[in-house]
Amino acid sequence: MTNDGTTAGAAPKADGSATGSGDIARSLELLWGTGERPSRGPKPGLSLDRIVTAAVAVADAEGLAAVSMRRLSTELGTGTMSLYRYVPGKAELLDLMLDRVQGEPFAARPGEPPADWRAAIDKMARGHLDNLRRHPWLLKINQARTVLGPSALRGLELALTGLRGMGLRDPELIGVIIAVNSFVEGLARTRADEAEAVAQTGLSDEAFWDHQRPFLERAMLSGAYPVMADMAEDTFSPEFDHFEFGLERLIAGFDALVREREAERAASRT
Repeated sequence: MTNDGTTAGAAPKADGSATGSGDIARSLELLWGTGERPSRGPKPGLSLDRIVTAAVAVADAEGLAAVSMRRLSTELGTGTMSLYRYVPGKAELLDLMLDRVQGEPFAARPGEPPADWRAAIDKMARGHLDNLRRHPWLLKINQARTVLGPSALRGLELALTGLRGMGLRDPELIGVIIAVNSFVEGLARTRADEAEAVAQTGLSDEAFWDHQRPFLERAMLSGAYPVMADMAEDTFSPEFDHFEFGLERLIAGFDALVREREAERAASRT
């Protein structure tokens, strides 16, 4: 095995930016605890749990690109090769990291989902947003083919349990979860991108828009953009909470659908 986690003569593995890009069978064994434990040579005190914890901490502090087997060996005070006795490489490690952080909202907010589906959606959305704020690197990962572990399945189980009262078909319940998560991720990604832009350029948001203000003011006075020119001065105020507004509208939309389905069922019984 080489230092980058590949076997000599084998094709290089993916860079770890997509789930399921490594040895899927090995990731599943590690996630579900069915893989064999290292039989020889591990450093006392080293464990898969410690490795995943260290990887998440590095990603939280410096981004996913900073996570490497070499870096983790330094953080854990062990040789790089010792880590490979526990996890094949970064791609499989990413699967473990995802399952770890996906379980955090349920650990932070224990208990069964609220009985009312509206409250369940509210709790789901806020938990997802909090998790993305704690772990902004999640927004950089292609999760189209997530390797499902215990935490991911528990999260889905609890979400579906909270939504059962909607009376929708199963594919529609999955659609509700996708719609809510997509809304939350869109807002979280915008905020994360703003913070990243400030860090990369050294230019604050206020200074950025100050540069554009003279050009925008002339554009509004030109008459070419009458609708925008007529908007209130506080239209783009940071005081407006787009998360609360959007979440309320989503729940109201789902409520309309639920009522529609209830009316259809009542009509079919008459």
